[in-house]
Amino acid sequence: MKHIIQFHISRGESTYFAQGVELPIVTQADTLDELAENIKEATALHLEGEDLALLDLAPEPSVLVNFELPYEVSSYD
Repeated sequence: MKHIIQFHISRGESTYFAQGVELPIVTQADTLDELAENIKEATALHLEGEDLALLDLAPEPSVLVNFELPYEVSSYD
């Protein structure tokens, strides 16, 4: 059983996006703090009434987020 629900976070021009890696959960927000709350809420709503064992999830899973940072090549003079 999995004890962690993973999310990938990326940033658009003015909004942060979170997408579940193994579950079809997607949410967005203007700030990372708002996004964290939205991830919790969206996950709770998605799992509401579900048998977690059928989803191969432990009874009280944690949420892990991966944040994508754009890589910029710069010269150091």
